[in-house]
Parts: sequence; structure tokens; C-alpha cells
Amino acid sequence: MDKAQARITFIDTIARFTAYTSKHLPDDVRTKLKELGDQEDSEMAKIIYTAMFDDLTMADALSRPVCQDTGIIQYFVQVGTHFPLIDEIEDCLREAVKKATALAPLRPNAVEVFDEKNTGNNVGVRIPWIEWELMPNRDDVQIYCYLAGGGSSLPGAAKVLMPLEGYEGVVKFVFDQISSYGVNACPPLLVGIGIAGSVEVAAKLSKKALLRPLGSHNSNPRGAELEARIEKGLNELHIGPGGFSGKNSVMGVHIEQAARHPATIAVGLSTGCWAHRRSLIRIDASMRYEIISHRGATI
Repeated sequence: MDKAQARITFIDTIARFTAYTSKHLPDDVRTKLKELGDQEDSEMAKIIYTAMFDDLTMADALSRPVCQDTGIIQYFVQVGTHFPLIDEIEDCLREAVKKATALAPLRPNAVEVFDEKNTGNNVGVRIPWIEWELMPNRDDVQIYCYLAGGGSSLPGAAKVLMPLEGYEGVVKFVFDQISSYGVNACPPLLVGIGIAGSVEVAAKLSKKALLRPLGSHNSNPRGAELEARIEKGLNELHIGPGGFSGKNSVMGVHIEQAARHPATIAVGLSTGCWAHRRSLIRIDASMRYEIISHRGATI
């Protein structure tokens, strides 16, 4: 396959992959929602979980997005330094978003700041948002697609704490945000927390934490313990599905960290709603693909 044909194939694959992401939740999220639904004994909570799965069934049958808010599209790209289209990925992703917007269809959500004008195709200044990671001596690319909806982003926040506030300050920050705004973010939530030395690093890590599979744990045993303790505490708020109360508030809590300056401790918080539209695809040098997040999926 020559480079021109590879570019066409890559754009088409990512467009169909992005459209697919809007219509099908990843395997781990569906499994967790079923598990949480089975734990509920209140009639209202059972109704909400039933409605969620009815929605997923209809989205699949009608080939429509599971939520009308298809979000701002974000890609997290792990690209091999020998991938043949490495120099063209950003342009290809922007073209793929335009194509996916018409194909899915996706709701146009990209509103230009200052102009206050919707672009109509989900592409704008620095949107789709793209985060990069180079993978030496590889010729493939792995791309996480995340549809960041207005609801799931509501509790998102970041703050630099004074070092004396310590990890207790991190926990207080998370609970203040979730208890204040979490009901508006379409729970049960996936909670991503970043801990670092500066606000922008903490915020980015909190979003990357949402990409981890449910059931995974922080690589540091103390970090994994803190994840479990925060998850237990948030569930004891009993926010429940849709915010109508229930046994649980969250699908999980994921923490990612970076070494910090001795004088600061920064915390970032990002949330994923119950319709956590996160997917992962791998494309090799010959443009063959595998959707890792959805077993057996084809597009």
C-alpha cells in the first residue's frame, strides 16, 4: 500500500472507530454497570440501571450514539517512531473527526472561544485535543478515543495545595467536588485523580487515569490503597445511578502521579459518566487494525 492509500485507509478507519465509540461502551464498563446494577435493592436504582441497558440496546439496534451529547473528541496517541504516517497523524485525525461527525452522526460541539461560533464539524482550534507519546523502535500506533461530554466534565477541577495539606488535602478536594457536583455528571462515575507538583500536570494525569481499564490499580501499593479508600468513601455517599441515590456512587477511582516539587502538591480531578465512551485501537504499519477495548469488534 502506497502512502496516499495508507492515509485514506487510516482516516477512514479512525472515522469509523470514532463513530463506533459513540455507540458502544467498552467491555469493562458494561460489565461494571451490570455488577453495580445487580447490587441495588431500591426500586428507583433498579429502574435507572434498566434504562441504561435499554439505551445501550437501542443504540446498538438503531446504530445511534448512546448519549445525545457526543462530547469534545480527544485522542491520546502512542505512536511508534517508525509508523509510516507519523508526520501526518494530526491532520488525519482532524479529517477523521469531520468524517465521523457526518457518519455517526455526532452532535457538533466545537464552539470557538471569543467568536462564540459552532464550527459544525467538531473540529476547531486545538480540537480534537491530541496528547502524544512516542514509542521508540515501533512501527504501529495505539490511539485512545475519549468523548468528553459536558455532563461528565462538570466536576472537573484542579488545584495546587500547600504541602502541609498533604494527601488529606487531596482527599478533601476530591470529596468536596464529587459531593457538590457529582450528581450532575451522570453517575455512577469513573473518577480520575492526578497528583503532581503543578496544576497542569495533575489535570492531564487525571484525564489519563480515565483511560485505564476498570479494575486496574495504581502501580504503587500506597497509591492503590488510596484508590480503594477513596472509592469506598465515595460509595458511602450513596449518590446512586443518575443521582437518585443507591448503594454506590462510582464505577471506580483511578490515580496517576508524577514526582512533585517539595513545596507543592497539586491535585486534578476528571470524571467519566456512566456512558464512559473510551476506546482503544491499534493500527499496524500495513493499516490493519484491532479494537482492544471492545473484544471482537469490527468497523
